[in-house]
Amino acid sequence: MRCSFFLCLAALLCPVLHADDRPNILIIVTDDQSPFTLSCYGDTLCDTPVLDSLAKSGMVLDQMYHMGSMSGAVCSPSRTMIMTGRTLWHLPPRSRKPRKAEVGQTDGRDILNNTLPAVFNRAGYETFRTCKKGNSYALANALFQIVRDQTSRGADATQGSQWHGERALEYLQDRKERKASKPFLMYLGFSHPHDPRVGRDDLLKKYGVENLKKPPTEVKEGAPPLPVTWLPEHPFHHGHPGLRDEVAVSGVLKSRTEATVRNERGRDFACIENIDQQIGRVLKQLKANGEYDNTYILFTSDHGIAVGRHGLMGKQNLYEHTWRVPFLALGPGIKAGSRAPGRGYLLDILPTVCELAGIEQPETVQGKSLAGVFRSDQDAVRDTLYGCYCGGTKPGMRSVRKGDWKLIKYDVLDGEVQKTQLFNLAENPHELLKQHHAADVVRRTGHEPEAHQVNLADDPAHAAKRKEMETLLLSEMRRLKDPYRLFDQPEE
Repeated sequence: MRCSFFLCLAALLCPVLHADDRPNILIIVTDDQSPFTLSCYGDTLCDTPVLDSLAKSGMVLDQMYHMGSMSGAVCSPSRTMIMTGRTLWHLPPRSRKPRKAEVGQTDGRDILNNTLPAVFNRAGYETFRTCKKGNSYALANALFQIVRDQTSRGADATQGSQWHGERALEYLQDRKERKASKPFLMYLGFSHPHDPRVGRDDLLKKYGVENLKKPPTEVKEGAPPLPVTWLPEHPFHHGHPGLRDEVAVSGVLKSRTEATVRNERGRDFACIENIDQQIGRVLKQLKANGEYDNTYILFTSDHGIAVGRHGLMGKQNLYEHTWRVPFLALGPGIKAGSRAPGRGYLLDILPTVCELAGIEQPETVQGKSLAGVFRSDQDAVRDTLYGCYCGGTKPGMRSVRKGDWKLIKYDVLDGEVQKTQLFNLAENPHELLKQHHAADVVRRTGHEPEAHQVNLADDPAHAAKRKEMETLLLSEMRRLKDPYRLFDQPEE
């Protein structure tokens, strides 16, 4: 059924305020993509020419994060934060039968009708969405005027990233045929590179890997090297017993061998390159429509992921490869080749696109607009960043970053694991631990850390900095209404 039918129906439900030359908004969100899969963040192994071009034509933000999760399905709160602009502990019910742990303080406010699609519907935009089904804000997703959702984690045109690309192309082609005058908000979500990371045959061959349901026994020629942060296991338990992402991913299971991780990295890259190709097709159609120059394009992911780094495989940790997200911005007024810290969260997307479109942001929004960063009026929107994971045993993990310093704390397994990590990210950007200095790890990764690249939490020389960061973390937990306290924190 053609898009125009749904737009006619939407027009009856949401009358057009006015037709003008307001900018279009294209938000591209991948599923489970570490920033360290893109050349602009230092990893040139994965071939992404389209995203590389976006980075060169617009702005790269270096310190963007997803804030965290109280659920093993990290994407659920993450995507709800994107839709609402609200912080982790202030999220509304995301479905008619929500998980109690994911519902936070809303003060009785109407969050649903102030979500991303609702706001842009009222402003007279056409709103279009294609993305995976499940583990997101279902009630808000249904408010887009056109919804083409399907979980597409296969390799062919009917089940791969091509499916999402085609739906976006159909919508843009329909706009061209209709000679649409209203601006659009497009949410282009991909179901990859989320596991089982089923890659296309040609791309699997390119990266020297194969789709497997059980861990491989040998390394195939041409497979990507191990990441410099690889470990055969994490130094202590991550605090979520039986977590699917760490014990049951197809082709990985509990294996963290060199053969397994290198094969899985290649599958990850194959899925990401396919996404890159689909984005290229969509941008080509935007140009054919004559709408490219008046479109703001934001590219990000719902969170990062480990894929063998630090001996972990999933997204239930707070290391930079997982807590941090890629973030590119392109559009009118954004200087080509520019770069800034940003120091934002995914929840900042809603207030940002509101400002870019000249729309007043709802009072329910708790995020901050990044538009000033895009204009180079400022380099960041906040000084301190807070991270959380407590989808496993409580109270879980917490992190805080300010400047180059980062603290991570663990309080899991009923007090069995109580750890603190302190890193200077300028001197130890990969958050290397003493285990990364082991001879066998160095031999396999080919990376020999410098002596100071370790966890500094118990180093007397950094006691004052640890105390400062501990105080800062507690302050952020209080400010953001975190309901938990860690083993060495006061209860109030």
